[in-house]
Amino acid sequence: MTDIIVIGGGIAGISAAARLSADAQVTLIEAEKSLGYHASGRSAALIEQNYGAPSVQALNRASVSYLEDANGGYLTQRGLMIVAQAHEEKTVLEDVSTMGLERITATEALDMVPVLDPDKLAFASYHADAHDIDTDRLMQDFAKVLRGNGGTILTGQRVIAIQHSAEGWRVETGTDTLHAKRIVNAAGAWADHVATLAGIAPLGIIPHRRSMARIAAPGGHDPARWPMFFGVGETWYAKPDAGALIISPADEDPVEPHDAWADDMVLAEGLERYQNMVSVPLTKPIATWAGLRSFAADRTLVLGPDPDQPDFIWCAGQGGYGFQTSAAASQLVADLAFDRAPQLDAATVAALRPDRLRR
Repeated sequence: MTDIIVIGGGIAGISAAARLSADAQVTLIEAEKSLGYHASGRSAALIEQNYGAPSVQALNRASVSYLEDANGGYLTQRGLMIVAQAHEEKTVLEDVSTMGLERITATEALDMVPVLDPDKLAFASYHADAHDIDTDRLMQDFAKVLRGNGGTILTGQRVIAIQHSAEGWRVETGTDTLHAKRIVNAAGAWADHVATLAGIAPLGIIPHRRSMARIAAPGGHDPARWPMFFGVGETWYAKPDAGALIISPADEDPVEPHDAWADDMVLAEGLERYQNMVSVPLTKPIATWAGLRSFAADRTLVLGPDPDQPDFIWCAGQGGYGFQTSAAASQLVADLAFDRAPQLDAATVAALRPDRLRR
């Protein structure tokens, strides 16, 4: 028997497992053959502290120092820009207020992203304090911590049954049976499914598809130093990536949990919105894909023991915030699991605990 089984090998599961392993024997189970296969492997990989609900922003702020300093740091300055046409003034002003951006001139915006169309660009705003996250190394380092503390990672093990008794939990996969005192549900899009298997009432965590396309660097430019740039109201975005450009319609269509793929029609609409703001003709995508962003109804994370079964611990509902919140979210899961005083303030903790969804 192990102390804790963590179900799910994305950033939520591996970071929580690493934190918990400092004080317990931990086994992590991942259904796929590698860690970070689903949402974590398809992330935009950016931290912007003013992005998300207030509790998400609190997690962002609490995670920054770890992401900046741990193991040499995981962040590279990127910057974030929002661009708009003349008829979008009201929405862009709302974005500027919500995200704490600075208004900049069209000339300044064109200096940073020279493919923008000067005839259509009426408004631009910018925030320098947005950073790329080295997501692969972050996950590898959390895995290294888990293994270094004597923990175990089992990949290619899909959970098919979970039973609870006075002795603890019995978890069956297709090839093995494991026992533990506690379970951490970090199953991402499958979090409610895992809860149901365990006889725990689901919390209404719904996966939403986000489609992506990768195109060659537009117009022969080198986009390495460009900021990530958005349409108003997050109706599309583009982000430099290894000499190319990733474009998304920023779609959030509710779907069943699955190995996601891009919706061609939705993707085409997003590419058209991007094209409407740039002066360089759009080229055929090099590749397309999709990921699942899973949200609770209030669009904030679900972290901590289930109110009806405290030895079943939620670490779910990360939405698009999993990497940028991972350091603080995983610490909170460990603090609540071991009944320690959380490092976050009480109001933020209350906004994150699963109790709020059972009222």
